[in-house]
Amino acid sequence: MDTKPCDGWVHTLSEQTLCFTGKVLMDGEWVIRKDCEEMIRQFGANSKPDFSRKITVVVHGDLASQLVTDSHREYSRKLVLAAREREQGHHVCVVDGDGFVDLIDGCPAPCRELQRAQGTDDGVFVLSRSGDGILGGPLHQREVGQHEPGALSLDLDHLDRGTRAHEATIAALIEHVARQQVEARGHARNAPRFEAGWSRDDDVFIAEVKSLTGANEDQQIRLGIGQVLDYAHQLRLGRTGDRVCPVLVLEKRPTEPRWTSLTEASGILLTWAPGFAGC
Repeated sequence: MDTKPCDGWVHTLSEQTLCFTGKVLMDGEWVIRKDCEEMIRQFGANSKPDFSRKITVVVHGDLASQLVTDSHREYSRKLVLAAREREQGHHVCVVDGDGFVDLIDGCPAPCRELQRAQGTDDGVFVLSRSGDGILGGPLHQREVGQHEPGALSLDLDHLDRGTRAHEATIAALIEHVARQQVEARGHARNAPRFEAGWSRDDDVFIAEVKSLTGANEDQQIRLGIGQVLDYAHQLRLGRTGDRVCPVLVLEKRPTEPRWTSLTEASGILLTWAPGFAGC
């Protein structure tokens, strides 16, 4: 059975054939396989109890970054078989419990990389990604919306996120990091709603983007500083594996140079289009 090349993401449940290794950990609660199978039917997916060439996605419950060695147990055998299929040129996607919930919620889920363990034919690692639980799916430029006159007094941040200058800055940032072979991503489902993120090794960068055209520049920058510091603080409270690096991205160089020293003292990377220095 031929499969489309995997871009690192499972984008939808529609028309997928899933195989579950067992019960799935969904937002801290274990859900049995039967209930998971019932969930996916409303999204146009189906499931099979045994692994075969018809399977497009394997859902494992809680094995990220663990070594799976017992090929005789149903729970792990399906992952070993998925690895063998990949080696033979038939890519089978693998998602974990968080990814499964992402798909249920209509969000893309990362396809997990599998790595053979040395010295055994039955051992396979299910690898995690830097930024798991922080970074969501691929980031795309949004369409610019329309706003009523006077909206600035109601919600400055909401207004800014709909401006052409703001979306053009996001598009330029996506292209900038892509040239470094890095994928710009949005926020994870349960993470603070930062606008853009990316990772390098164990460093996870979370960014807020602000346009300065036609707005109070000082107010915009202050708003961005507060937002990105809040996002980083929330993420650091419960995480130790990744280093969270807050970034404030501006449409252009700010008029006053004091913002550079202020953000540096606050542990924020300040950068702006078109060069995005430091990113």
